[in-house]
Amino acid sequence: MPHTAAQARVLQVVQPFLLGLMDGSVSTLAPLFAAAELTGSTHDAFYVGLAASVGAGISMGLAEALSDDGKISGRGNPWSRGGITALGTIIGGMGHTLPFLLTDLRTALLLAYAVVVLELIAIAWIRYRYMESPLGKTILQVIGGGGIVFVIGLLLGRLGGGH
Repeated sequence: MPHTAAQARVLQVVQPFLLGLMDGSVSTLAPLFAAAELTGSTHDAFYVGLAASVGAGISMGLAEALSDDGKISGRGNPWSRGGITALGTIIGGMGHTLPFLLTDLRTALLLAYAVVVLELIAIAWIRYRYMESPLGKTILQVIGGGGIVFVIGLLLGRLGGGH
């Protein structure tokens, strides 16, 4: 059965972007915050976050493009979806990486923490708005999952740094 224009937009644009945004926002947390804890350097943490964001974007974009040709599912052009997923992943990872352009580690960390909270709230809202997920449940899932990865990054950074 053919999809309506609104359904096609969700399948071909919103869902791939959300997939990338979620992955970029969450998968880069552990390496970024572990690097900040291990090195104490905003410069080093920034480059770890940049590498993690771009690397994850390429990986996620390829995974999305190669996972489904779109013919049976109606999810559209695979390379378009892959590009959208890659962009979402890079944006998701870079949001909380950009504060590490600052030179003061404490300020960069505090700003990055705030950005992470905003990213997770934005993801929850997009899921609620476009995927029709119950808001309370989606907030708990997104913030809970992101919180677990965030804590793991901090703990591993402290463990590796001997703190």
